[in-house]
Amino acid sequence: MAKPIYACLWFNGQAREAAEFYGSIFKDSKILADTPMVVTFEINGTKFMGLNGGPHFKFNEAVSFVVDCETQEEIDHYWNRLTEGGQESNCGWLKDKFGVSWQIVPTILAKLMSDPTRAARVTKAFMHMKKMDIEKLKEA
Repeated sequence: MAKPIYACLWFNGQAREAAEFYGSIFKDSKILADTPMVVTFEINGTKFMGLNGGPHFKFNEAVSFVVDCETQEEIDHYWNRLTEGGQESNCGWLKDKFGVSWQIVPTILAKLMSDPTRAARVTKAFMHMKKMDIEKLKEA
């Protein structure tokens, strides 16, 4: 049986702080193991390794984590918490205070984009948004 694949996130000495931060945001989260060099943690059933690797490498948008949200309340929660000390971007993207990129996406977006009569309007609407607004997307 194949072993699960999981991401290793390179931090500049902040792996434990990051694991605790994410654990405070996502309900089903826990720290699995903690050493000075490596913190293994789980978010919503997905395993991650945080490596205290130093300042050599930085996160960028080439890799991001997508959070599917059913409601505007969920979008608001994840957006507001993950941008604490971080940076908002366009189209539901943000960087948290560690520089990790996230996409906070309403699940209804795929349905709206699959309608050829609405796709262009929906795209135009979300291109002008930072945090996604479900009602405005539905109105497009």
